[in-house]
Amino acid sequence: MGAVLQTLVALVGMKIMVMTVGVDSHDYGNALSKSILFFEGQRSGKLPSSQRMTWRKDSALRDGFEIGVDLLGGYYDAGDNVKFNFPMAFSTTMLAWSVIEFAKSMDSDLPHALGAIRWATDYFLKATSVPGFVFAQVGEPYGDHACWERPEDMDTPRTVYAVSKQFPGSEVSAEIAAALAASSMAFRFSDREYSARLLKRARMSIDFVAWNRFLCFADKYRGSYNDSLGPWVCPFYCDFNGYQDELLWGAAWLFKATKDSYYWSYVMNNIHNLDQIGVKNIDGLLSLGGGFAEFGWDSKHAGVNVLVSKFALSSLSTSASFISNADKFVCSILPESPTKSVSYSPGGLLFKPGGSNMQHATALSFLLLVYSRYLNQANRVVQCGNVVANSARLVQVARSQVDYILGTNPLKMSYMVGYGKNFPQRIHHRGSSLPSIDQHQARIECKGGSLYFNSNNPNHNLLIGAVVGGPDIKDCYSDSRSDFVQSEPTTSINAPLVGVLAYFKSHPY
Repeated sequence: MGAVLQTLVALVGMKIMVMTVGVDSHDYGNALSKSILFFEGQRSGKLPSSQRMTWRKDSALRDGFEIGVDLLGGYYDAGDNVKFNFPMAFSTTMLAWSVIEFAKSMDSDLPHALGAIRWATDYFLKATSVPGFVFAQVGEPYGDHACWERPEDMDTPRTVYAVSKQFPGSEVSAEIAAALAASSMAFRFSDREYSARLLKRARMSIDFVAWNRFLCFADKYRGSYNDSLGPWVCPFYCDFNGYQDELLWGAAWLFKATKDSYYWSYVMNNIHNLDQIGVKNIDGLLSLGGGFAEFGWDSKHAGVNVLVSKFALSSLSTSASFISNADKFVCSILPESPTKSVSYSPGGLLFKPGGSNMQHATALSFLLLVYSRYLNQANRVVQCGNVVANSARLVQVARSQVDYILGTNPLKMSYMVGYGKNFPQRIHHRGSSLPSIDQHQARIECKGGSLYFNSNNPNHNLLIGAVVGGPDIKDCYSDSRSDFVQSEPTTSINAPLVGVLAYFKSHPY
């Protein structure tokens, strides 16, 4: 009787959620187009003639030149003008995974999605081109953050930071390997030559004498870039949970791209290392073994389990732990689960500890959708205590998150710039808030932008498709540039959302 009652409670909870978040219909195709267009607003370097976000102009045209290396290109990660390669690589991996899973749903947006990936991978080919080094960052962050100026006007130091044998950075090296491997799969059918080039670089890195496997660089010279580059990467993109997850993430993607048993053996022989990762729960308490519920630019544990579960579900029976952990991840998210480890706002937005909460909503929704596909193919369900969730339930929860982002929320506000009639007007973003060169040709100096930052007027330029950090847990949003936790967009928020929107474009109901 108890099991029946719990099942009924779960069904009632599902019905309430559907009634809460399903009252509005959304144009997922339009949102998909905008979510990809956002990346053009984040481009660094010489912009192509095909640039659609035309208020942006060429910027950072001498990156790397002071040390004799061409490091033009890549993305500014958020509202600043620094190229942080660790989160940039994660964003690239997620864009590529979006194409791998959902390319058929992208239609005319697929070339633009591939273009967004290539803008990053062209840069990462440069960032891994010097024997013995992996370039991890371009731009001195403290100087950059002290200024409010357009990227086109930058006069702050464009210092280049690298990891090496002497100064290891396993997490950034392995994440770049994952990005290149995943991207090689994204281009496999449209540009085989480029795909092969990316995969070769993903498999290889300089071993100071000869080319060797790229992952070996990250694995052989183990160490966190927190220790080697800490004064410059922290507190902006510290690696809070260690580099073991990135090593496994990189190996898993290389196995997926190559089917090389070397990488599979690496994953199987090292997966136990993730059990020692400390994670803060919703009460802020640190505990070991909770990494199965974590996924984002810093934490890859849940992503590894979901990615590998596809192989485990099909043939590799020795890897049942990946399925078990992927199931536990799902149970940590479902609102009705007795082992839920996230919070939900009254309006239905999931929350996890840490700032810029939309990064959790988009990344975790992506994993739910991908795992729902794998479950459906294997004809499996997830058991969370007495609650049973099928693949359709995972899709339903993911839909609730994307619908919230697009406007089905208490404020009736879209948190994607340019989508809908009511969206953030004062996002924390230098280029968007300052008049473009088309409007104001004279240079705006470091402190010259303060006038615009402090203004209550809407931003001068629409960074179309940008998804901001989002409201607080009470569904309240401060449309203020100074509240960067809520108002700043990032590539790591948008990248997983691309795949989510592509799925719902072809499954609107």
